[in-house]
Amino acid sequence: MPTKITLTEDEVPRQWYNLAADLPSPMNPPLGPDGNPVTPEMLAPVFPMNIIEQEVSQERWIDIPRGILDLLYRWRPSPLHRAKSLEAALGTPAKIYYKNESVSPAGSHKPNTAVAQAWYNKEFGIKKITTETGAGQWGSALSYACALLGLECKVYMVRISFDQKPFRKTMMNAWGGNCVASPSMETHAGREILAKFPNTPGSLGIAISEAVEEAVSDPTGQTRYALGSVLNHVMLHQTIIGLETKKQLKKAGIKKVDTIIGCAGGGSNFAGLAFPFTYDKINGADIEIIPVEPASCPTLTKAPFMYDHGDVAKMTPLLPMHSLGHNFIPAPIHAGGLRYHGMAPLVSHAVEEGLMSPMAINQLECYEAALLFARTEGLIIAPETSHAVAATIRKAKEAKEEGKEKVIVFNLSGHGLMDLYGYEKYMAGELRNNELTQEEINASLDQIKDQPKAFVKKSGRW
Repeated sequence: MPTKITLTEDEVPRQWYNLAADLPSPMNPPLGPDGNPVTPEMLAPVFPMNIIEQEVSQERWIDIPRGILDLLYRWRPSPLHRAKSLEAALGTPAKIYYKNESVSPAGSHKPNTAVAQAWYNKEFGIKKITTETGAGQWGSALSYACALLGLECKVYMVRISFDQKPFRKTMMNAWGGNCVASPSMETHAGREILAKFPNTPGSLGIAISEAVEEAVSDPTGQTRYALGSVLNHVMLHQTIIGLETKKQLKKAGIKKVDTIIGCAGGGSNFAGLAFPFTYDKINGADIEIIPVEPASCPTLTKAPFMYDHGDVAKMTPLLPMHSLGHNFIPAPIHAGGLRYHGMAPLVSHAVEEGLMSPMAINQLECYEAALLFARTEGLIIAPETSHAVAATIRKAKEAKEEGKEKVIVFNLSGHGLMDLYGYEKYMAGELRNNELTQEEINASLDQIKDQPKAFVKKSGRW
């Protein structure tokens, strides 16, 4: 069996896959402040219309423009690896494969949508893009994409990650991005939060509020906002990951996949790998699909499916998703990209339908898994990716106990070379678990108890 399965540029998918076209039950629509469904026109101050069209599309396959493909070819196709050394260390009969998205210039899966969003914004005549970032992966990716396309980029980075990962800011600056810590004094939303909580570690919800506020308040109309996860069009752009993976598994002679795993914060890298396989599951395939989240921010495993805002200042529409409440501030774990109170509506809907089986894992188990991966496969992975590796190890051990030769595929969504501070703290014994209690969850949810209810009319097939 090959250790690394590659594709040629000619084999890169020419279309993205849209799961919304195949869901067995209809999605709840995003709602505006009046409780009515949001129209495309209402989103126009935030996103360019060509992206809004993708956000609301019900087409199964959407063509990737040639201009975007030319940008993606700089690192795509990404390799699929067989984790033979990890398998040997675990003594498992399972075959473990990982899709290596750390090979992009920014070191993660994020450029898959960053270059697409930047390209669509430029086509629409936009000059500047604002955004938020947690660990800095998305902010780095969008800064990179804007550099390629000649756009200005402003990034609001969650304060705790801004302090923990200073070289992420350096990366953004190297690509011409302007990175500030969030909450900041540059927006009304930021100033309001700082006045109430001057020592807050920040959150993605706060950073989103600041980025959206700056975009919509530009009097020239030449600024738009870009999101690195959660929304449908972001999930769409990331499906190139899973579509490539399916071709690579076929090349490796794999006829059946048993388990698909990805870490899940907002949902984009997980969806990128999982959605093309979810299509197979909808059409009868027997596949376990696992989104993995931190136990300190258990959105899918402990939060209700409901309508909630994507940000603290409630500048986004009400989205149908699993949410811990838009005011929730997660513990300052090192997996900054997974510290989000909500989850992609498409992922949330699929979980409600029974198509996916979420899992929550504590920080220390994830770092233990990351060190084992580094000492077997050689790659130092991002703290976010360590959640996928920890779940993979659990499933590989299950296969050993059952004596079954299963095929497990996970998404290596990014490298950890900018996250060594977290590794240092773990190896020094200075990290601890931050598992969220039900009392803390209830207190957060009590603040949004009057939000509209969301529900899925389940098909009952899973």
